[in-house]
Amino acid sequence: MPHITANGIEIFYDMNGPEDGKPILLISGVGTQMTRYTDSFVATLAGRGYRVIRMDNRDIGLSQKFTQAGVPDFKAIIGDMMAAKTPQVPYHLDDMAADAAALLDALGIEAAHIVGSSMGGMIVQLMAADHPHKVLSMTSIMSTTGNPALPRATEEAMAVLTTPRPDAGKDREAYIASGIKTAKVIGSPAFPIADADLRAAVEADLDRSYHPTGFARQYAAILANGDRRAKLKTITCPVAVVHGVQDPLVPVDGGRDTAAVIEGAVLVEIDGMGHNIPPQINDRVADGIEQATLRA
Repeated sequence: MPHITANGIEIFYDMNGPEDGKPILLISGVGTQMTRYTDSFVATLAGRGYRVIRMDNRDIGLSQKFTQAGVPDFKAIIGDMMAAKTPQVPYHLDDMAADAAALLDALGIEAAHIVGSSMGGMIVQLMAADHPHKVLSMTSIMSTTGNPALPRATEEAMAVLTTPRPDAGKDREAYIASGIKTAKVIGSPAFPIADADLRAAVEADLDRSYHPTGFARQYAAILANGDRRAKLKTITCPVAVVHGVQDPLVPVDGGRDTAAVIEGAVLVEIDGMGHNIPPQINDRVADGIEQATLRA
């Protein structure tokens, strides 16, 4: 499982599927490792002939950390944005989009299909707008435009996202229980995942990498990015937008707004889906992605 230097930092990635397959890059959401795209989902895409690349975003998983930047001052960030000032954050979503584009360069890949979920959807939106020569098609999953008029997350979903989790170094079981609760709150009501499987996923990610402050810096990057609609209007590659109708964290209105802003985008709504990709709908999400890839 290799590291590679891209955009001046160390990025961890893996590749699966036929070596001669069309490359497809998967980018994860805030505070989540590349393993959030499960092996079964990767196998679904690989089985359709894609060369699947997963990457850990900067400051999470096994990619380079930015611990020295400290924890952002969220009150100051919000205050700056309300005053129409540029907020001071350790890095921006634009930097994360540049990381992904540079990874493709480092791997010798001229261009790829790009797929992002949640914050990853925001990153691939920026990548398609600012690095169009690296993008064959773009799929934004359970993401949004940054439009401030859109509905917000439910109170329960926002609470599990923003409430500090127990320190895993002091109470491993409490941390795991918190992770399972979060997965249940934001997950897909029509496609439940067994508690044992949720626990196994939380434990595996914890054992792979524990880096809680990375979430705060990535979340600051989301807040600082603001409204992307003007930039999204410049995207010209084939685009699919996949969203769960029952998403409690990023309501489906975010996906609808994304599709409405990008000319020619295909909107795929999945009834019963929340803010995850459960194995029961791997093929349906892959079908959604191919609404973009097959038009490239």
